[in-house]
Amino acid sequence: MEVQEQDTRKKRPQLSPIFIFIVFLGLAAFFLCLASEFQKAKGKYLKWDGESCYLPESQAFRFGTAALVCVSVGQIIGNVVICKGFLKTNKKETAPFRVFLLLFSWVNFAVAAMLIIIGASMNREQKYGKGWLNGECYLVKDGLFASSGVLCVSALGAVLGAFASNVKSSLQVDTQNKILTHNV
Repeated sequence: MEVQEQDTRKKRPQLSPIFIFIVFLGLAAFFLCLASEFQKAKGKYLKWDGESCYLPESQAFRFGTAALVCVSVGQIIGNVVICKGFLKTNKKETAPFRVFLLLFSWVNFAVAAMLIIIGASMNREQKYGKGWLNGECYLVKDGLFASSGVLCVSALGAVLGAFASNVKSSLQVDTQNKILTHNV
């Protein structure tokens, strides 16, 4: 009697298109945040008429909005794929780690989105007497967009880590379920 094991090495995980798409969105969000940092409104563009101020719209508004769209799409797609993976696999010891990564990604995403929204809205046109808040003009501090870019990358990195741990655990289940055949 001979026991043969079917090799499941052919089922190794490959970089899926979703994984690559999320990486692309994370990098795009990061570089758009950096572009916003360099294009934000500066004090030399501020005009003062004695009572109120005027600040023209800058490109940072458009770049910030595009960065927000990229990180939001990446976060949503990544979480849908991971939640779909939770339903397909059994609860494993890596599940708490995946949950931690998902919570970490959502906290980073929330902070990054808030910073991008505030920074981008400050870079819209601030008309005389209307301003950004209470009729006053505000400028974005240095590093706000850059830090939000880092948070975007860390949020989507945590999503990718949870995605990768999900793939790794499903690979372990596949190798444990080897098909044994007996030849008589």
